[in-house]
Amino acid sequence: MELTRIERAYQWARDRYLEFGVRVDDALEQLRRIAVSVHCWQGDDVGGFESDQGLSGGGIMATGSYPGRARNPDELRSDAEKAFSLIPGKHRFNLHAIYQEGDGKPADRDQIQPAQFQRWIDWAKELKIGLDFNPTFFSHPNAADGFTLSSRDEGVRRFWVDHGIACRKIGEAMGKQLGTPCVTNVWIPDGSKDVTIDRKGPRLLLKKSLDEMFAAAVDPQANRDAVESKLFGIGSETYVVGSHEFYLGYAVRNKKLLCLDAGHFHPTETIADKISSVLLYLDEILLHVSRGIRWDSDHVVILNDDLRAIAEELVRGDFLDRVHIGLDFFDASINRVAAWVIGVRAMIKALLAALLEPTPLLRQCEVDGDFTGRLALVEEVKTLPLGAVWDYYCLKEGVPVGRKWLGEVRQYESEVLSRRG
Repeated sequence: MELTRIERAYQWARDRYLEFGVRVDDALEQLRRIAVSVHCWQGDDVGGFESDQGLSGGGIMATGSYPGRARNPDELRSDAEKAFSLIPGKHRFNLHAIYQEGDGKPADRDQIQPAQFQRWIDWAKELKIGLDFNPTFFSHPNAADGFTLSSRDEGVRRFWVDHGIACRKIGEAMGKQLGTPCVTNVWIPDGSKDVTIDRKGPRLLLKKSLDEMFAAAVDPQANRDAVESKLFGIGSETYVVGSHEFYLGYAVRNKKLLCLDAGHFHPTETIADKISSVLLYLDEILLHVSRGIRWDSDHVVILNDDLRAIAEELVRGDFLDRVHIGLDFFDASINRVAAWVIGVRAMIKALLAALLEPTPLLRQCEVDGDFTGRLALVEEVKTLPLGAVWDYYCLKEGVPVGRKWLGEVRQYESEVLSRRG
């Protein structure tokens, strides 16, 4: 049988990489085993389905008014399925508590149960994918003053503790039914806009709340607990209760996953540089891969230097089995399905590029003190035919090669998204 243009290019690329000691077939086999957790909130601008009002504060903002936002769970599932059909590999889906569904009035946050997410679980079973989960500590009357788990109001604080317990039970149910652990990630918007006198008090309350929340018995084989920090946010520019130092200490002491979000640090910081340090003390971590511009703006992930650095660190440190990779961005200014596809494909491309790096050769140069050779090889690797390998991977995974996926998204927009009010 005559080889296609893509297959011929792949054979040539495979030979070029072999010159550097890289076996491309092995890299592709490893790539197939990596599941990226795709965040639901890109599909509806973090609105959820508790009410028609959508977001209401909490340091969260989706900008833009591109038509076609998912208005209900069925539309969101349809959009996600379309995105999955254009992305190579088998991945996961990440839900927030505000995406509950049921008959009649939604349950309040402290009363939600696995039943409100059973349709999501059944959908994931059909797709043979795993689910991840997040309590929603924003867009609620009990978060109106900017404090939840660290609230000085005992009734408010207890409400949010109960919400966290309920969410861990939901994560456990997801993990048990789907046969793959659910990562339940805790992020809160708590903080102050301006001068803060008592920084210690709210952190003592947050620690107390987390201790109470995690004391509830949940099967660790079905649910993994993660905690996520932030540098600052809208309405908490001066002080964030759940800082990186707070959660790093808490995760190490209590054996929880630490979530590193690429947009939650100073613009000059990169989470790639933090991975090897925190994994000296933690068994596993969670990544929220995003693209911040000047502040935590959660732009759509693209194949830039920061993304490649994250993927390179995962591969170079042999961390892939200890890191849960999730994405976190929400752009309402472009086609939302396209945003998913662009972001996830970029993450997979970055992982592929890292798996194709001649790491042993580069490491040997470093060990030998041959920094000239190390720098020279790093530059030579940049022009190896990654694109030919990527096209072949997409072909074999049965998804569109190159920009052909964009035509399918535009057709979906014309036939489905444009008909939404």
